[in-house]
Amino acid sequence: MKLINKAVLGLAVVSSFIFIGCNNVEVAEKQVAKPMYDDSTIGLRKEDLLKENEVVPAETKYSNNFAGSGKKFERAFQDAPPMIPHDTTGMLPITVSNNQCVQCHAPEVASSMGALPYPESHMIDFRPKHNFDGKQFKKSIDNMKNEISVKKVSTLAGSRFNCSQCHAPQSEGQLVDNTFQPEFTTKDGAKKSHWSGSSLTEGLDTLME
Repeated sequence: MKLINKAVLGLAVVSSFIFIGCNNVEVAEKQVAKPMYDDSTIGLRKEDLLKENEVVPAETKYSNNFAGSGKKFERAFQDAPPMIPHDTTGMLPITVSNNQCVQCHAPEVASSMGALPYPESHMIDFRPKHNFDGKQFKKSIDNMKNEISVKKVSTLAGSRFNCSQCHAPQSEGQLVDNTFQPEFTTKDGAKKSHWSGSSLTEGLDTLME
């Protein structure tokens, strides 16, 4: 009799664990399956993504002022690449055989053109001194750290040739709200770059040739 009671009690305990376990699986599945986001909360538009034809973006207008006549925006942060305040029609894309930016912004002519000269940082080769012959790459390493040295050049460095990679045309209109407030580290940081001299290699494990 006692053996029967123990067997019945054991089956009851096992059944209860199985029942609780199944319930826990169901609860877990329900929690995983529950949607956390809907279409109106995905992306910046806050609109139903399935109604693409009904979404009208905010209007933005690029400047049509000719070079030298545009109103300049303040920089977004200290030493940020300044935006282009004039019309760029016919100037883009920049190619090896056609870079109209340097015709006005090269330091030797910028003053006479009333343009902002590109800074010292644009005349420094920051590229590692590795070798690539078109087929095989060879990493250059020596005890004098020549592979990470930077070198001053007399003209626009090749890595800076594609001006539109960092500089974009200004436009009137705001597609998204921006509450960012920059804190400039220099008095005229909103209008002028100070990335020059020792600041060019500050904090870098490199050498200046």
